[in-house]
Amino acid sequence: MQGLTVGEIARRSGVAVSAIHFYERKGLIASHRTEGNQRRFDRAVLRRIALIKVAQQLGVPLSEVAEQLAVLPRDRAPNHGDWQKIATRWSEQLNHRIRMLEALRDSLDGCIGCGCLSMTKCTVINPGDRLAEEGQGAVALAEMAAEEED
Repeated sequence: MQGLTVGEIARRSGVAVSAIHFYERKGLIASHRTEGNQRRFDRAVLRRIALIKVAQQLGVPLSEVAEQLAVLPRDRAPNHGDWQKIATRWSEQLNHRIRMLEALRDSLDGCIGCGCLSMTKCTVINPGDRLAEEGQGAVALAEMAAEEED
C-alpha cells in the first residue's frame, strides 16, 4: 500500500504541510512508512482533514476534535453516519456558544469597555463587583444565556 505523500495531501486538502505534520503529532491523523522509509498517508486522511477544517471553522477546540476522531475507525474514511454522530455531539456545544455570543452582543452597548466580564453593564448595576463572589469569568453573561435556554 503506497499511499499519498505529505505534499499530495497538502495540495488536495488545501492545508499546509506544517499543519499536516502538526495534526499527525497531535494524533488527529496517522501515516505509515513505505519499505523505503518514506511517510505516506491513506486517502482516508483527506476526509479527516476536511472534518478538522470544519471543526476549526466552527470554533471547536482541537482537543475535542481529537476525542471525536479517536472513536472513528482508522482503516477507512469517516462516512455520513460517523459525521452524524459527531455533529450531534457538537450541536449542543455550538448552540450553547451561540447563546453566549448573542447575550454578549446584546449587552455590548451597555458596557463601558473596562474588560470586567463579571459586570452586566457597569458598577452602578454591579456595585462592589458583587458578581465576583459567584464565580470567575463572565458570570452575568453565563446567567443570561442560561435564562434564555429555559
